[in-house]
Amino acid sequence: MNRRSDTSSPGPDQEPNPEPTNPVGRESYQDICRCFDQIHSRPRARVGFHTERQDTSAPGWQHLLALIDEAAADGREEFRPLVELNAQERRQIVTLPPTIAKLTAVKHLMLYGSNLVRIPPEIGAMTSLEEFTPYTSYRLHWFPYEITRCTRLTRSTVSTRTLLGNYKLRPPFPRLQPAETSVAGLDTDDLDPRRWGTTAISSCSVCGRAVELGGLHPVWISLRVATDVLPLLVNACSAQCVAALPPPPEGYVQSAHTGGPVSRSVPRRTAPAAPARAARTTDAPYRRRPRDR
Repeated sequence: MNRRSDTSSPGPDQEPNPEPTNPVGRESYQDICRCFDQIHSRPRARVGFHTERQDTSAPGWQHLLALIDEAAADGREEFRPLVELNAQERRQIVTLPPTIAKLTAVKHLMLYGSNLVRIPPEIGAMTSLEEFTPYTSYRLHWFPYEITRCTRLTRSTVSTRTLLGNYKLRPPFPRLQPAETSVAGLDTDDLDPRRWGTTAISSCSVCGRAVELGGLHPVWISLRVATDVLPLLVNACSAQCVAALPPPPEGYVQSAHTGGPVSRSVPRRTAPAAPARAARTTDAPYRRRPRDR
């Protein structure tokens, strides 16, 4: 769903693809992103992850930490942190703090017009979450699989064209790192976001086991989360956890995969086939959607 807006926040600039170090307007709260064209269908050979790391010394980050502590303490049910930040502070926020795990009473998380490039897996601990609104967050192209742990989440508002593999434009997914049966020698607390999409991985997205006890098998999967089908990054600890992933809906790659170009061909509708669970690249045809929103 991508119909609503938050009138209490500044309206988003209409530049389609917000990117680092390129402010829009005099003092924009978003950066320009040119990962892929979010308006026209212009196939690209590859798309990479955003590489920014969060500056934890920035005033905006410190302000956000204080807002989270305040919201956790008073047990509020709606959390709109960005309206409390000025434009410069908003631009400083490229991810959310892991302390969002404390927001167990929040039912509506409003992130309208954010400058986020990733959301931490700790969002899965927001067990009361019912509505999620990252609308017009033009640099936010994917979400952590852990958001599926928010079992009460039934309403979402995202900008569909910003999503990897979206049915309107079919942009490619970033290629993921090869599966590792052991993380020995890999500092999972200090990862390169260019390669991993994130800066830290502590536990399996599927079973919750510490990655040190297993391996690392990153895959993509598209699943319906609340109102929308979202591209989800799964950092699984084993092939068994990858195999346990649910099947994607029609109109999307029908298995977990490791990224790459997305086939735009749509075959004639046939009897549904059993979904393949093994990880593979996205060079597979899409099943026809019954209706595009």
